[in-house]
Parts: sequence; C-alpha cells; structure tokens
Amino acid sequence: MTDLAAFAREKGVKYFMISYTDLFGGQRAKLVPAQAIGDMARDGAGFAGFATWLDMTPAHPDMLAVPDADAVIQLPWKREVAWLPSNLVMDDTALGQAPRNVLLRQIEAAAAKGLAVKTGIEAEFFLLSPDGREISDPYDTAEKPCYDQQAVMRRYDVIAEICDYMLELGWNPYQNDHEDANGQFEMNWDFADALVTADRHSFFKFMVKSVAEKHGLRATFMPKPVEGLTGNGCHVHISVWDSDGSTNAFADGSKDLGLSDHGRHFLGGIMRHAEALAAITNPTVNSYKRINAPRTVSGATWAPNSVTWTGNNRTHMVRVPGPGRFELRLPDGAANPYLLQAAIIAAGLSGLENKADPGPRHDIDMYAEGHLVKDAPKLPLNLLDAIRAFDADGELKTKLGAEFSASYVKLKGQEWNSFVSHFSRWEREHTLDI
Repeated sequence: MTDLAAFAREKGVKYFMISYTDLFGGQRAKLVPAQAIGDMARDGAGFAGFATWLDMTPAHPDMLAVPDADAVIQLPWKREVAWLPSNLVMDDTALGQAPRNVLLRQIEAAAAKGLAVKTGIEAEFFLLSPDGREISDPYDTAEKPCYDQQAVMRRYDVIAEICDYMLELGWNPYQNDHEDANGQFEMNWDFADALVTADRHSFFKFMVKSVAEKHGLRATFMPKPVEGLTGNGCHVHISVWDSDGSTNAFADGSKDLGLSDHGRHFLGGIMRHAEALAAITNPTVNSYKRINAPRTVSGATWAPNSVTWTGNNRTHMVRVPGPGRFELRLPDGAANPYLLQAAIIAAGLSGLENKADPGPRHDIDMYAEGHLVKDAPKLPLNLLDAIRAFDADGELKTKLGAEFSASYVKLKGQEWNSFVSHFSRWEREHTLDI
C-alpha cells in the first residue's frame, strides 16, 4: 500500500482531497493537510451522510471515508494537492449504498468466477460560457461540426492541457476530437480494470471542469444541454478476461464477430436487464431528452431508443466493433462512474450465470428502419419509467445489493417527484388560457 506521508514528501503535496462519490454522482471531499494524513489514512475522514445525496438522516452516526492509498492522483494543474478516492464505512462496516463499495462487490463477484472485467469509456462534454447559457465558441456554428479541425484548434489550449495531464498521469490518451454537436468534445484514453476506469472517469470529470474554469469556461457532461444538438454520451467498451488479465474470455475467432460464448452470454445479460439498467446509465430527467430525442441538427442523435445489438453499426444500443469486446452506447454523461461499472458487471454476470441469449442481431440502420424491428423492447421514455423498470428487476437489485437498490429507488423517486412538482415555462405558455 502506498505510504501517503512519504508520497507527500516526495511529490511536494501539501494537501490531500479525501473524496467520495454519492448516489447522484456528486463528488464530495475534505481537504486534509499532509501532516494529518496518517490518521486519516487509517481511520478515514468523517462526513455527515445526510448532508449529501445518500439515504440517511441527520441522526445517523459519522460516515468515514477511508482512502484507497494506491489510487492516489496528484493534481497536475495544482501539484500541491493530491486526490484520494475513498470507500465509505459506518460503524466499522462497509456502507452498502456507497457507489464505490457497490462496484467493489461486483468486482469481487467476477473474481470469484475467475474473471476480471476491463472497460474503457468515451467521455463527451460541452464547453460553454461561464453562465452555461451559450456555446463558448461563437464561430462553432457548422451544421455538421464533428471532427471540425478549426473548432478543435480554437479550443486547443483547453483540450491540450487536459490531454497533457492524462499523458503525465500514464493514462495513455490516444485521441481528442470535436464531437457531433457545436461546442462538444470527446477525449479517449486506454481501457483498464473496471475500478481503475471508474476512478479515472471520476477524476476526469473533476479535471475537465477545473481546467475549463481556469480558462474562463464551463464544462458540462449534462446529457442534453443544448436543444436540437447531439447529447453527451458515455459509451463503454467492455471485455472480460481471466483473473490475471492475460486471456480475453470474450475473444473467439471461430465465432460470429469474434465474440465467444462467454461474450454472448455477458451481452445477453446486458440486453435482458437493459430497461432496468437505464435508471443507472441514464440517471437524470434530462437523460431521456438524449435517448428519446428527435433528429438533431447534424442529422442523427447517435443515441439508442431500443434494446438491439449489431456488428460495427453505431445506430444500435450495443455494437460489436471488433473481436473480443463490445460497446454499450446507452450511458450518458450524467452516469455515476462507479454505479455505471457496477451495473454493467452485475447484468453481465447474470447473463453468464443464466447463459443468456442476446437475441437476434440486427444489421440495419435503426434510425431509418427501426420501425421494422417488432420484437425489441423500447428503452424507458422518462426517468420514472426507468426507476420502475429497475425496481421491478429483482435479480439486478439483488446483485447490486438490497441496501443500495432500496436507497437508489427512494432518492431517485424523490428526484422525479421534485421535477414533476415544478411548474415549467412550457406549461404557462401552452395551458394558461385553457
């Protein structure tokens, strides 16, 4: 285990951010002087769980965030600070509803089967004006802005700074581009074990927002921040390996698309639980403006609305772009980095255990011919439908843990009720004179 006091002396770190992610994806932290890190590393930093989006009351005892010392990351843009993802404990017991703990349990369940899940993500975000109301680049107005080299160079200072930091951290970033919406960008780095990817995903969101603020901009991973434009996806590339990571259990050159029986069964679990997964992969009211959107200005949403899979075809919920892996295109930028990975593993392990069949492969353009597919379930139309689908999926809830599942349904239900109790401008404009 990394000696954090020695790390601080060697790297010139003055403060550690002991951080955790709550059920809604909020990143919470305490800033701890390096001189005090010894006790905190052993006992954890104390938090009041009710003060964040966790299912607690003010009467609950202290919740302790115990840092994972081996996952420490020094902030490249403020080197005197280091970030520490942490595991939540209460009364000497791992907190069942804590997202990182939920993921750790799924990783352990996979390991019990001699398997290790590896994932990579494609994180999309917008760069907006500081008030979040406008695209930050007034010249970024093309009808088809994807890969626009002028637009990406106008934001070179921001994108290059973030990429330089990922290179420094050893993440092996390999491409950055202007995405399909005006003001939208995507940055990619190497796949890794699911926990490493989740920690990096969490830190990436923190880093992008921090660097954008440094440049006088506002970054958002909101699923659909601009009406009429393509939304922020968070596509996940998934493969499963043996426990030492040397053999890809999804790869079989003799099978269709190079996807082994293990791979097909894991995919079958994803397909079987997709409607329930949406509550986690698409966790906000705004999420359903992305996956159920009309045609965008660029001509396509690049998001699914049906539970279908295919080969190398981006119009489906799952595509198999090459041997030994598949891409889940359902998640969006609001997905909690830890719950996203946990839900994928839980659904996939269910598929392996039940030898689930992913169903027929459809090699059509779903945006033009999706109406021809009669046997594929539709994804939820809104957050309430997704919550209900998740709550009805007893197997997935059991795998993710009863405490987590109950808390998630409860708090997400409250979020939906808060949304529907809000009187919108649209209601006033369209129903005031009825």
